[in-house]
Amino acid sequence: MVLVWYLDRALALVSYPALYLAVLTGILYNAEAFGPLRDAARRIHVEVSALATMLVLAHGVIGLADVWSVLDGAAPVPDYGLPYLLAGSAVGVGALVVLVVAVLGFLDPRRFARPWSPRVVHAFAYGGFGFATLHAAAVGTDLAGFAIPGLVALVGFLAYVLALRALSHASARVTARES
Repeated sequence: MVLVWYLDRALALVSYPALYLAVLTGILYNAEAFGPLRDAARRIHVEVSALATMLVLAHGVIGLADVWSVLDGAAPVPDYGLPYLLAGSAVGVGALVVLVVAVLGFLDPRRFARPWSPRVVHAFAYGGFGFATLHAAAVGTDLAGFAIPGLVALVGFLAYVLALRALSHASARVTARES
C-alpha cells in the first residue's frame, strides 16, 4: 500500500503543474498582446491539456485506491486525520467530475453548434482547476510549508495574467472604436 501512496503523490505532484500550464496556455491562447507567448501557447495548449487530463485521471484512479486502502484499514490514517482526508478527497472527486464534463464537451464533434461551445467547455475547465486547487491545498499537506503559500502565488499569477489579458482586450476594443 505504500507503493500506491507514493504513486498517488507522484501523480499529484506532476498533474497539478501540468494542469496549471494548461490553464496558463489557455489564458494566453487568444491574447494577441502577449506576442511570442501567445504563439507558444497556441502551439502547445491542446497537447499540454491532454497530458494534464490524463495525469489528473490517473491521479483520480490511484487516489481512490489510496483512500479506499485507508478506509479499509490496509493503510494508516494520514497525520491530518480521516475527516480532512475525506473532505479533501470529495473536493478532488468534484474536480474530476467537472474535468470529465469539460473533456466530454470538448470531444463532441458538433460542439460549435451546440450550447456547450468552447467558451462553456473552458468555463468548466476553469471550474475544475479551481476544485483541483482547493483539493491540493486540503490534501497536499505532504509539502505543508509550501502547499498553501505556493498555491496562493500560483493562482495570484494566473489572476494577474487574466487581468492583463482583459486590459489588452479592452484596449483593443477602444482602439477599434476610435478608428
